[in-house]
Amino acid sequence: MDKWLLAGSTIMVVLGGGLGMLALQRGQRSHWTVVCMLAAFVLQLAFLGLRGEARGACPLGDHGEKLAFLAWSLVLFYLLVGPTYRLSLLGLFTAPVVVIFQLLALAPGMMTNDPEHVAEVNAWGEAHSAFSVLSFGALALAVVAGMMFLALNRLLKEHHLSTGLFKVLPPVRTLSVSVVRLTLLGVIILSVGMVSGLLMEGGGLNAHLVAALIVWLGYFALLVTHYTRGMTPRRFSLGVIVLFVFSLIVFSLV
Repeated sequence: MDKWLLAGSTIMVVLGGGLGMLALQRGQRSHWTVVCMLAAFVLQLAFLGLRGEARGACPLGDHGEKLAFLAWSLVLFYLLVGPTYRLSLLGLFTAPVVVIFQLLALAPGMMTNDPEHVAEVNAWGEAHSAFSVLSFGALALAVVAGMMFLALNRLLKEHHLSTGLFKVLPPVRTLSVSVVRLTLLGVIILSVGMVSGLLMEGGGLNAHLVAALIVWLGYFALLVTHYTRGMTPRRFSLGVIVLFVFSLIVFSLV
């Protein structure tokens, strides 16, 4: 039952992305993309609720659940940020990333069919896992917004001002500000996850905390450079994308 919920949310994301693409070809914005993403979010929440009830803990017990949680956090931040900053096209760029994460989560061997119930829950450990994965939702959305900025920047440089994509993309400043704010939000949430990890019973620096610290330092250095010395929006966007790919590689090794 739980996997069917995740499959249903994947279908809704595909539908939302498809409707957004059709609207883009007409040089319009699709409000149905937001509706589909909202429906996908509800199904994701139901899936995570069932898995969490089965485990008796935050549903992050296997690779499939972690990918599903990451996809959920990505949609969550899109719903919070997209409409607020008038980034309606952000859903079209976000949809493929969510679909990839969820298809990987549904792949054979990624998710156990009968999750083991946790006998004793460590509250700080749960907070560490949840906030760490949640932070990557914000950072992944920063990557998506950064890719949108780079696409718009390229259209402007090549003077492709009559294309359907140019007509529906948000202003350059709106995108550049969103990339910075999403990155800052992700780093703040990741910081909460790291502190929670250090407060775990029997805590200390383990492999995951060391990996999180390395990633955190990279993003922190990027933000400090941006706020103190200044960076062009293009360089900041490229930095966010490179750091996110680097963080995925680091966490895959621990």
